[in-house]
Amino acid sequence: MALRGNKISFGEFGLKAIEPAWVTERQIEAARVAITRYMKRGGKVWIRIYPDHPVTKQPAETRMGKGKGDVEQYVAVVRPGRILFELEGLIVDEAKQAMRKAAAKMPMKCKFAVRGEYL
Repeated sequence: MALRGNKISFGEFGLKAIEPAWVTERQIEAARVAITRYMKRGGKVWIRIYPDHPVTKQPAETRMGKGKGDVEQYVAVVRPGRILFELEGLIVDEAKQAMRKAAAKMPMKCKFAVRGEYL
């Protein structure tokens, strides 16, 4: 379980991870675009995760040995309970729909969270 980043700090609503995963920068951006398009300039969004973990990979058809490969991408390491996104300025139904669209872009199961409620 996540020890930090597991409470809604900035907005009223949040998207909480319930499975562990690596989230790439492309997935974070796709979810952000889905949220902002649904909101239509109403409300405010906070992104609570940042891809700062490098993932390396050796080139294809390379023999074993010869050291570590080059950095291929950066990921955010997400543990269960981590708040991924936060929203404010929308009614509950609209916020739930926006977060549902963002959850579809994530590589793990997520659920809708409300500030002050233990979910």
